[in-house]
Amino acid sequence: MNPLRRIGCHFLLLAFSCSFQLTPAYAQAVGPAAIVQDDAWWTGPMLANSAETLPQGHVLIEPYLYNIMAEHSNSYGSRTYMNYGLVDRLTVGIIPIFGYNQVDHGPNSSGVLVGDFTVQAQYRLTKFHEGSWIPTIAIQLQQSFPTGKYDQLGNRPSNGIGSGAYATDLGINAQTYFRLPNRRLLRLRLNVSETFSSHVDVNGVSVYGTGPNFRGTVEPGNSTFVDTSVEYSLTQRWVLALDAIYSRSRNNTMNGVDFLSTSSGLPNPSRVYANAGASESFGYAPAVEYSWTSNLGVLLGVRVIAGGHNTERTVTPAIAINYVN
Repeated sequence: MNPLRRIGCHFLLLAFSCSFQLTPAYAQAVGPAAIVQDDAWWTGPMLANSAETLPQGHVLIEPYLYNIMAEHSNSYGSRTYMNYGLVDRLTVGIIPIFGYNQVDHGPNSSGVLVGDFTVQAQYRLTKFHEGSWIPTIAIQLQQSFPTGKYDQLGNRPSNGIGSGAYATDLGINAQTYFRLPNRRLLRLRLNVSETFSSHVDVNGVSVYGTGPNFRGTVEPGNSTFVDTSVEYSLTQRWVLALDAIYSRSRNNTMNGVDFLSTSSGLPNPSRVYANAGASESFGYAPAVEYSWTSNLGVLLGVRVIAGGHNTERTVTPAIAINYVN
C-alpha cells in the first residue's frame, strides 16, 4: 500500500476507533420521571452521544471493551468514560484509552499500551419535556492529547496506538422522545461534529506508514462525523438500538525527507511528499441494551464500517457497562 493510501486508511481507522463516544442514559436527568424511569431504562446506543448532562454532583462511569477486526489485524481496546456533573447544565469528564494490536504479518504489540488521552465538557442548551417539540440540545467539546505511541516504532509497527496529534472536536448533540401507539418509547439522537488536528512531527516508522529513515511532518485533514440513532424500548429493561454513521476526512499530507543509505554508507536524502486526498466511510451499529436498575445497565453491539472511499472495512463487536450515581 502506498503512503497516500496508508495515511488515509490509518487516520480514518483512528478516527473510528475513537468514535465509541458518550452513550449514557443519564436516567435521573432526562425529562419527567414518568417518561424514563417508569417506561424505559436506557444505557444509550453504541455510538451516538447523549445530549443530556448529569445533575450536579452525580457521576457516570462507562467502560467499553471492543475489538476492531480488519482483514489482517485485530485491534483490542478499552475506553472508559468518567464524567462528573459540575453543575446541572455542565458535565466534564476524561476518557483514558488502552489497546493491543494483533497482526497477521509481523510481531504483535509488545503489551497493552496507553492510547491518546481525552478530556471533555458538555453544556446543555435546551431540555426535552413530554408534549413539547423542543429536543434536548447540547454543545460538546473534546480535546485529545497525543499520549499514545505513534512513531519511532522500529520493527514493531503494531506498537502504534496513538495519532501524534492534538485533536479538538466540537459537536452538537440532540435528543428527543416519541411515544408510540403501543405506549412504548422511541428515543432519537443526532450528533454532528468537526475535528481539527494539529500537525504531527514524525521520526522513523510510524502509524502513517513511514519508513525507518523518514523525518518530516504529517498534516491530518479536518474530519466531519455524523451519527443518527434510534432506540426502541421493548420493555422497561430491554431496549433495541441502531446507529447510522457517516465520516469524511479532508486531505492528509505527508512532507519530509527519507535518508536512504548509498553503497558507500553515506546518506542520500530523498524528498518525500504525499497527498492522500479525502476519504469517507459509511457504517451502522445495531445493539441490545439491558438494565438491571434505572442506573445500571449493559450494552452489547457491533459496529460495521461497510464501505466508502479510501478506507478499510471493519467489524467491531463491543460490550459496555453503564453506571450512573
